[in-house]
Amino acid sequence: MLLHLSLKDFVIVKELSLDLSTGLTVLTGETGAGKSILIDALQLILGGRADSGVIREGAKQTDLTAIFEVNDEVFAHLRDSALTTEDDLLEKTAIIRRVIDRNGRSRSWINGVAVTASQVKEIAAQLLDIHGQNAQQSLLKTSGQLALLDAYGGYGKELAETKVAFATWQDAQKRLSQAKEDAKKLSDEADRLAWIHEELSQINPQKGEWEELNAEHKRLGNAHDILEALDAAKSELSENDESALSLLGQHTEQLQSLSQYDEKLGEIANQLSEAQAILEDAVRELERYSDRTDLDESRFEEVDERVSLYFNAARKFHTLPEALFEKYEETGQKLKALQQNLDLEALEKEEEKARQSFMQVAKELSKKRRQAAKTLSVAVTDAMQMLSMTGGRFEASLNECEPYSLGVEKCEFLVAGHTGVAARALSKVASGGELSRISLAISVITSKSTPVDTLIFDEVDAGIGGAVADVVGKLLKKLSFERQVMCVTHLPQVACYGKNHLKVQKSQEDDTTVSRLRELNDDQRVEELARMLAGADITEKARANARELIENARAYKG
Repeated sequence: MLLHLSLKDFVIVKELSLDLSTGLTVLTGETGAGKSILIDALQLILGGRADSGVIREGAKQTDLTAIFEVNDEVFAHLRDSALTTEDDLLEKTAIIRRVIDRNGRSRSWINGVAVTASQVKEIAAQLLDIHGQNAQQSLLKTSGQLALLDAYGGYGKELAETKVAFATWQDAQKRLSQAKEDAKKLSDEADRLAWIHEELSQINPQKGEWEELNAEHKRLGNAHDILEALDAAKSELSENDESALSLLGQHTEQLQSLSQYDEKLGEIANQLSEAQAILEDAVRELERYSDRTDLDESRFEEVDERVSLYFNAARKFHTLPEALFEKYEETGQKLKALQQNLDLEALEKEEEKARQSFMQVAKELSKKRRQAAKTLSVAVTDAMQMLSMTGGRFEASLNECEPYSLGVEKCEFLVAGHTGVAARALSKVASGGELSRISLAISVITSKSTPVDTLIFDEVDAGIGGAVADVVGKLLKKLSFERQVMCVTHLPQVACYGKNHLKVQKSQEDDTTVSRLRELNDDQRVEELARMLAGADITEKARANARELIENARAYKG
């Protein structure tokens, strides 16, 4: 539900802070006063396109904020998107702010977190629906008619499954078609990859093998130097009569015996003893290395041959030796994929399977659509009788068509204006007044099935009046029993049904036109409705009529 709306320097609004409540809120005012400015502001806040033209003359930027109380589903969406926290659980609000500057730059925030326009629009779709005068334009298009029927039907799951299944089918068709067109080219590429893969399979490179081979090759290639160094080290360190260990031992014992005359000599003897222990450990490591090291020439020949294979293959395929394993794997995967694409029979089976899957989900969608079309047709027909179209009939007709992403049928709204005439396309038979009434009936009826908590009607009562306007007011009030409803209207017969009444007034301040809004009390409502009834010259009779309208509207309980 929309709790608060704040506008600053927007069009002709200098500053506005408005608290909103439940029920039906009506907005009235003289022509040109800016009754639709609030609707325009909400559309901008919720991600609509804008430019610097919306900034009030003389201001640097426009600053718009809307505060919504959200339901559990929307709150969960905000939390999952890191746009709120569990600490906000008690309030469950979404504070959406948008700032537009003179350079046309636009920034948006949700609960203080900077967001993109797409993020705002995603949240907006769950917060409110705006039914404007342009709804009649989309109502005359078959695409708009189908979208409206689908929204009314509430079978989003089946619709989403149909879209996915169609995309899968199209992808399978595309692969099959591409395979047929490129069969020769794919065959040549498959032959090339098969040759590369066959050549590399003779080497059979393994992951990490080159690094191991390279290290072993270096070690074996320097076997003579290594062996010489090992023998010399062992001889000089431990095996000769005058070896390092022997000399260390002698000098350690000598200094140790002399330490009785000077303690400092004992400390030196201990250091030599530690050096002797370290050297003994090193000698043992040399011996272990000698025992486990295979430095024979036959092994070197094997490794050298394997290294040569790697180098030759790398030159042949213009890559590095260490990349041969990756190339071998990649070539195998590409070859497998190409062979699958060349298997036209398999692709044809895959395409047929995808087609059948699509037709299955599309059939279920069609079943849901037919049920929704029948229910909508009856509901709108009933509403037409209330809106002075006695004997009129509405039909949401479904016609089979070639499969597409939305199923296997199109929707066309048909209408018969009165008894005894055949229903024809809405765009061809409805007059302006009839179209307004039908549009309103559809808007009200379909709004009952929308999950959002706030519904806004922007002069959808245009082109009607008298008794029909009274019915419209009743429809909107009845709808407001379950949702928050806002309506911009020029009809007193509609405005009288408002639980809350806001008046928009335009005035001149310092040679600048500004628009202000105020909430009316009971006496002020009488004056406003009297103005709407009688015009500039308000009479007592007009006031009496206004009071009667308000009293009758309050007595209506739906």
